Amino acid sequence: MKFTEFNLHPDLQRAIEEAGFQECFPVQVETLKRTLMGKDVLVQSKTGTGKTAAFLITIFQHLSSTETFKGKKALIIVPTRELATQIEEEAQLLGKYLPFRIGSFYGGIGYAKQEALLREGVDIIIGTPGRLIDFTQQRKLDLHAIGILVIDEADRLFDMGFLPDLRKLLRRMGPSKDRLTMLLSATLSLRVSTLAWEYMNEAEEVVIDPEQVTVDTITQAVYHVGSSEKFSLLLGILQKHNPKSVIIFTNTKQAAEEVAKRLELNGYKSQYIIGDLPQRKRLRIIEDLKSNRINILVATDVAARGLHIEDLDMVVNYDVPEDPENYVHRIGRTARVGKSGKAIMLACERYVFGLEAIEKFIGMKIPVESFDESLLLEDKSAGRKIERDSYRPSSRAPHASRRDRKTGKPTGKPPRKPHRDQAKHPAPVPAAASVKTTREGYGEKRRVIRKGNSQSLEERLSLYQEKYGDRFRPTEGQNKKSVLPPGTPSSTDTGKKPGILSRILSLFKR
Repeated sequence: MKFTEFNLHPDLQRAIEEAGFQECFPVQVETLKRTLMGKDVLVQSKTGTGKTAAFLITIFQHLSSTETFKGKKALIIVPTRELATQIEEEAQLLGKYLPFRIGSFYGGIGYAKQEALLREGVDIIIGTPGRLIDFTQQRKLDLHAIGILVIDEADRLFDMGFLPDLRKLLRRMGPSKDRLTMLLSATLSLRVSTLAWEYMNEAEEVVIDPEQVTVDTITQAVYHVGSSEKFSLLLGILQKHNPKSVIIFTNTKQAAEEVAKRLELNGYKSQYIIGDLPQRKRLRIIEDLKSNRINILVATDVAARGLHIEDLDMVVNYDVPEDPENYVHRIGRTARVGKSGKAIMLACERYVFGLEAIEKFIGMKIPVESFDESLLLEDKSAGRKIERDSYRPSSRAPHASRRDRKTGKPTGKPPRKPHRDQAKHPAPVPAAASVKTTREGYGEKRRVIRKGNSQSLEERLSLYQEKYGDRFRPTEGQNKKSVLPPGTPSSTDTGKKPGILSRILSLFKR
């Protein structure tokens, strides 16, 4: 079916043709048949099948041609900043001949520019839950004006813990019967279906190829290789296939940074993306890959969803993903919208145990590729120490001021100290203590140390045995000053500073 058969607005149809869209993909046909008639839809389809164009065309058509939606706004809720900017780019492409203002709103950057967009007026709002909630609480964004709502990558929103935020946003909107709602997800889990039942108006399901988890046009292969030869094999694969663009996925931030820097030392233009990178740098790196200024991106799973790069030749799983679903989302970056691509996985002894679960999940055995010494290229970075970059929040300038939550402007006050992690770094215990019992949660008793203690050491040991178990009870014949498990070196044996439990007991003896 062609887009011309839907009788779209002439300016929208003109932009669609200039973008090179002619034949509709199945998800677009089934979605547009319903949404252009004003029906809510619950769409399940794999990544890279054209879902974004389906809901954007719906939005532009209704805002420009349907009387009940004129003067209304559209809101698109997404899980990541990268996905927000990519949807904005596609919206600018499809709506370039229409008089609608489009803006994206997400954290990691200042408020000023986004606040200015809201003041000037935005017709299509694309945002992540956290920043959207900020603006609604500041009364800079009125959700009652939303006539069309899109929840994209719903399963990913839930996986990232955004369900409470999503519910908060939905409760601030008008009744579901007064808007058109589209919910899109790679999987229709119970949580997705429940949300649709609560906040949608008799949504119709659109399910495309539920039995086919991976795309047929992706050629998959796995190499079984030892950790010591893994990087050399990666160099050989890159030389053998010579891809114009490739994303290499690792399971950890440290591995992503190290692989990217070792590739640079071996003559490849590469960059890495991890969650700790500043937002501006992440966007610049993605743009560098899209514009061919670099041809290799090394990433953790932060980039596995919602990263749309045209004509990506290859995906390499440098580490076997520990979650089978992540494998599908990683390799889904290539062979998008009917094109072909290659996905290669390097299974070393550390992560190979995840391979069986992946093959069971995708319903097929991944072909095993053999290799010889000729594919193991010399690593020019071998033996060199790779210095890590520092992008942690703690690397922020010590005198940087706080920002006001409502205005986003500096307050002039020094930054707050990070909260103490009670589990890893218990708060210091005050000297001279007494024990008082309080209630917490479902009636569970907790011991709180207070001033003015008169209990004996035996009573305290009994108290801690009750709370922490038998390992705090001295065995018969053992020195009662020692409450560590048998065989554990004492602080005097090791010369190390006494642990927190030893310090607690020393305070009790005062």
